[in-house]
Amino acid sequence: MNFQVEDRGLQYTGAARIEGSLVFVERVRDVGYDELVEICDPAGHRRLGRVLDISDMHAVVQVLEGTTGLASGTLRARFLGESFRLPVSRDMLGRVFDGLGRPLDGGPPPLSGDRRDVNGLPINPVARRYPREFIQTGLSAIDGMNALVRGQKLPIFSGNGLPHDRVSAQIVRQARLLEEQVEFSMVFAGLGVKHDVAQYFIRNFEDSGARARVALFLSLADAPSVERLLTPRVALTVAEHLAFDCGQHVLVLITDMTNYCESLREVGTARGEIPGRKGYPGYLYSDLASLYERAGRIEGSPGSITQVAILTMPSDDISHPVPDLTGYITEGQIVLDRDLFQRGVYPPIAGLPSLSRLMKDGVGPGYTRDDHAPLASQLFACYAYVKRVRALAVVIGEEELSALDKLYLKFGEAFEQRFLNQGEYENRPVATTLDLGWDALALLPRDELHRVSAALLAQHYRQAHG
Repeated sequence: MNFQVEDRGLQYTGAARIEGSLVFVERVRDVGYDELVEICDPAGHRRLGRVLDISDMHAVVQVLEGTTGLASGTLRARFLGESFRLPVSRDMLGRVFDGLGRPLDGGPPPLSGDRRDVNGLPINPVARRYPREFIQTGLSAIDGMNALVRGQKLPIFSGNGLPHDRVSAQIVRQARLLEEQVEFSMVFAGLGVKHDVAQYFIRNFEDSGARARVALFLSLADAPSVERLLTPRVALTVAEHLAFDCGQHVLVLITDMTNYCESLREVGTARGEIPGRKGYPGYLYSDLASLYERAGRIEGSPGSITQVAILTMPSDDISHPVPDLTGYITEGQIVLDRDLFQRGVYPPIAGLPSLSRLMKDGVGPGYTRDDHAPLASQLFACYAYVKRVRALAVVIGEEELSALDKLYLKFGEAFEQRFLNQGEYENRPVATTLDLGWDALALLPRDELHRVSAALLAQHYRQAHG
């Protein structure tokens, strides 16, 4: 991507001060919020920045490529009169870019005369279509009990050391629409990822053959942290072009949103803002919403954007501000469980804290199978009872449990080892997932299954026993 710009706009020499990635330019006029700024050092090297704040005294400019080597007395700032724009093209699929949309794969910049504001445009709520229709990820823990539907935003809550990178790569490799004739593309954004992690994703997509339908945006760990504030917006801008201009169904996967929030806190501290919870800025909720709410479907457009954002919870604390506020904006969450991971279950997706609020609208007749929703409800209920029985066994000992409680323990083991547990490269059709659920329920007496109809029991419960 070529960032060279023509000489236009007002130019200012010198700055009041430089703090971290921020440059404070005094006595500016006719400057707008989020306006693009060109910063030049005495050697003539150019860097891009954007206006974060404006007051009577100065404009606060965030330098996207860092302030190393800049001196407040000699730098020159030219305000360009427009916000950060990205040339978008369908040819960006199969390519690898950095966090600002510049090629990392050795290829040329995308050729396009269509340059989009990376901040996007708000979607009129009246124009939104309700998210529906099932997306198969090939993971039983998601497809069977927390189904992803088109136009939904469903984050994955993880912890340090848990295999969220492997899970996210598997979702991108395997996710597909049950209607094979519908075009399905992916946009992947990595925020603050290490070089080995970036190479893992690139090799993974190449080996699986998914590379041609994935556009990757990688903001590496050694890149300026402020770059991460633009990377998800750049990725979502490309996704909007593919979905609403090209009519494609797009899955956007962003990892790790916690790194994004850390950068937001860093910038807020440098600006001298009054901190909120855990030092994060008070506008964290609205800032996250400006990203998450870019998912969805629009009336009159055949395309859709489905968003899966991965975030790591410090100390596995689900009440931390980042997962807490994310849960208020999104339609559920997938939670990775450390206990399941330590017992060798992959993917270690927790059965009870995980939830897809829109699952009921994307499964069942016409989408998957008639028994999908009631089966998921029954599995939730039975697994919740397993948790209570296990807690009781810790107190009184397993030998003191009733015969029924011991059956529930067997069900819990089968549910975790046969239904939740699967190979990293095992792509299960949804029909196989549902059959595995019935196999697990076959370990329990029929009169314990209260959430499925007699007709479904007659059809599937007997088959499981047989």
